[in-house]
Amino acid sequence: MKINNEPLHISRIQAWAFRQPVDLPVVTSFGTMTDRPAVFVRIEDQQGCFGWGEIFANWPAAGAEHRVNLLIQDIADLVFNIPIFSPSDLFNVLSQKTHIRAMQCGEMGPFRQVIAGLDTALWDLYARQSNLPVRRLLNPDSQNQVPCYSSGINIRDTRQMINQARQQGLDAFKVKVGFDLGDDIRAVKALCAELSPNEQLFVDANQAWDLPKATKFIEQLDGAHLGWLEEAMPVDAADHDWSILASQSTMPLAGGENIAGKTSFSAALELNALSVYQPDIAKWGGFTGCFEVAQKVQAAGCRYCPHFLGGGIGLVASANLLAAVGGDGLLEVDINNNELRDGFEATTRQVNDGLWRLDESVGLGIEHIPDSLMRYKTHYRVIKRSRGI
Repeated sequence: MKINNEPLHISRIQAWAFRQPVDLPVVTSFGTMTDRPAVFVRIEDQQGCFGWGEIFANWPAAGAEHRVNLLIQDIADLVFNIPIFSPSDLFNVLSQKTHIRAMQCGEMGPFRQVIAGLDTALWDLYARQSNLPVRRLLNPDSQNQVPCYSSGINIRDTRQMINQARQQGLDAFKVKVGFDLGDDIRAVKALCAELSPNEQLFVDANQAWDLPKATKFIEQLDGAHLGWLEEAMPVDAADHDWSILASQSTMPLAGGENIAGKTSFSAALELNALSVYQPDIAKWGGFTGCFEVAQKVQAAGCRYCPHFLGGGIGLVASANLLAAVGGDGLLEVDINNNELRDGFEATTRQVNDGLWRLDESVGLGIEHIPDSLMRYKTHYRVIKRSRGI
């Protein structure tokens, strides 16, 4: 990790909110995305070096513009006052300095998400200064490619969407369940019967079930050889329930996109109910938090597979993170239409034969937001560091 002898200071912060209308909404057990939002952030130091990050904005529906305002009005003043000596400094200092602000308004999640985006941007900036891809700044021996799986597939639209994924060379698919339990079970059984021997299926309940329903699903799908069952119950379900489910499960249990904080991940590892951990780089942790958690996950003998369902900057960051961590994890690639993801050249050229290939572009390999996406811009704000700071 690069450490500066002299501190750098962030001198300028830009943040954009985008919304792309979609014909086919993304349907989950807890709600429907009727457009594809994204929040991108660019930071710049006093020497003009810059870095890009992405802030989680899928939920709530009104979240994207709020995250832009939260960054500029409630966090930027702290950012400008932090002397930065290493790429982890923003994450560590802001996590401490925003704690009371976040508790005061009851918005721990949004504050964590903004900090995650800033952390990603700072790592991008440092990698550019070092003339390295981010993954090589994290780990000089990082991989040059990572395996992928397709996600965002509603159980009611599997055939069309899985065939679309197959055309991209993908042979692992994650479908969303958590609707009517009986219908879910029948649909997953039918889908398993249609898969080729080399193909793999994962299911994601998005926290929809309680212990009896999750247990019933597992019992009915015994022998189906599912790759994992993701978020079978709410993340805050009792430890006792998670332990029971894990002891009865015939398939690996996955989760982590809604776990936040090193302490919470350590507690989950100690409970030992999950086999697959899926922190989201744009939702909590950025590179700093997620890289540390991923290393602990692997040291515990578990699997690290980053969660992601957003725009292009966050997806490229997730790929760099997984490549730096190594192991047998898979990169999540949403199969739904999303120009805010595919509009970036760094995302459209990478997937081939089920693998995401990383090049040697410095940082994240993203220089600017493509002009073609600006028609979807809904909000933009910029703030500069005062000379008096």
